[in-house]
Amino acid sequence: MWQPAEIKQIPGNIFSLFDDGWALLTAGDEQSFNTMTVSWGQAGWLWNRPVVTAYVRKSRYTLGFTERCGRFSLSFFTPGQHRRELGVLGSQSGRDMDKMHKSGLTPIVLDGQHAFDEAHTVLVCRTLYSDWVDPARFRDPAVFETSYPDAQDVHRIYVAEVCSAFVRK
Repeated sequence: MWQPAEIKQIPGNIFSLFDDGWALLTAGDEQSFNTMTVSWGQAGWLWNRPVVTAYVRKSRYTLGFTERCGRFSLSFFTPGQHRRELGVLGSQSGRDMDKMHKSGLTPIVLDGQHAFDEAHTVLVCRTLYSDWVDPARFRDPAVFETSYPDAQDVHRIYVAEVCSAFVRK
């Protein structure tokens, strides 16, 4: 069972939520949507709003859904749980399979966005700003070189307002 949560009352450490537990970023509409595993991200306050920053590589099928819809969800998982499913969703393309239904996870809808019932926390977000990672702007070129072995497959950065939050009851 899911219940709405105050954004400032979301349990857990945001650093751990992204890095240790991983998350699924899901974008699209009722007819067509896709998901992908993410482990990079931030959360905080910007422009007088609660925001998350999420990253989607140029090569990812989910990018088109995120661009078209302007909204997405982040479903956060308990560290160590559902690693197999999250690994599949992070390594298989929605171009080639129906990831939402073949992953073994249960799709749900919260505040009009698809998410996953096995998560412990879900954030529903609205994109406020996006731009591409620019290699020329790295102060330390080694960071770019190690993070982007394929210099053409950079991330699109999304700064998104957290419109609603849900926690498992």
